[in-house]
Amino acid sequence: MTTFSKDIIQQFGQMPTPFYYYDMALLDQTIQSMKKEADRFGFVVHYALKANSNPEILNRMQEFGLGADCVSGNEVSRALDCGFKSEQIVFAGVGKSDAEIKTALSHDILAFNCESVQELEVIDQIAGQMGKTANIALRLNPNVSANTHKYITTGLEENKFGINQWELETVVDKLKQLKNIKLTGLHFHIGSQITDLNAYKSLCLKINEFQTWFQHRHFKIPHLNVGGGLGIDYHHPDENSIVDFGAYFKVFHDYLELLPGQTVHFELGRSVVANCGSLISKVLYIKNGINTNFMILDAGMTELIRPALYQAYHKIEKLTNTDGKLTRYDVVGPICESSDCFGKAMLLPETKRGDLIAIRSAGAYGEVMSSNYNLREKVKAFYSKL
Repeated sequence: MTTFSKDIIQQFGQMPTPFYYYDMALLDQTIQSMKKEADRFGFVVHYALKANSNPEILNRMQEFGLGADCVSGNEVSRALDCGFKSEQIVFAGVGKSDAEIKTALSHDILAFNCESVQELEVIDQIAGQMGKTANIALRLNPNVSANTHKYITTGLEENKFGINQWELETVVDKLKQLKNIKLTGLHFHIGSQITDLNAYKSLCLKINEFQTWFQHRHFKIPHLNVGGGLGIDYHHPDENSIVDFGAYFKVFHDYLELLPGQTVHFELGRSVVANCGSLISKVLYIKNGINTNFMILDAGMTELIRPALYQAYHKIEKLTNTDGKLTRYDVVGPICESSDCFGKAMLLPETKRGDLIAIRSAGAYGEVMSSNYNLREKVKAFYSKL
């Protein structure tokens, strides 16, 4: 049974599909819950724009006082345009271009999360040319498993991200030579859609080891950035609409060994925005095959690529004519790819052309990863009234 009100569904029926629908009241409740739990421990949260960079969403984040975690020059510019202060912005990413580095330097952002010795050299050179000093945090690869999908694991030595432990002596020597950068932090990020909090405990213990290593070499580290990646319950988006931020932050409070005056920063995205968003679509056709029934929607992988990209699960709900007998459908889109499938053998009330379908938990990595493949037009977003 859907949780959307009859009035909302009636409004949906008057809108051109497909579209993204954002429940702004739920978004506010989620941000409030997260901020309350982070504030208990004095933690700083930067919202990860890569999850959803819709300006309406970003305005809410900024109004609640969150910082911004960016992974491109355009995300840095978008954050600034939406009111984030430059001293609240961190810039991560394994392949920052010269132009992107110049953009961030020109605005004196809080820190570059640096991923290689060569990147340190490039930022130092560009900063020197601009007469700037770049604050940097070293992104270290802790070789900690996130127990998540291999495509969204980022903290193992086999991944492209971060500086490996065996490179640290070279990094330290380089830091002593470079005159236009200032080490202000250490950065870690082990993956995304993490639901096993033991992964974060393992990360904390590894961070403590790195802290000791730098301390013995007389480096003062003002801040630790422990990344994000906290997962959500895609199967039960209503029962667990807001994740347990308290349990998440408590792991870091209990297991991180902080030095005097050190601040702890987080980069949370999916856990804040995913459940506030749904992709609303209309049924175009029902094809009754020998082996399965195909429900063909007007939304496709161009609007939500996660199922095609890593076989991700999203709850699918029928919004109209919900009294029909339960039938199994392969819910697919119109794109000319067999991977354009939202779910196989989904048990839904018997469906006909014109029915409305909601694909839940699409607030993260939905709109932001959409494309014009097949020359499809980008679809609009609609927002609930607060």
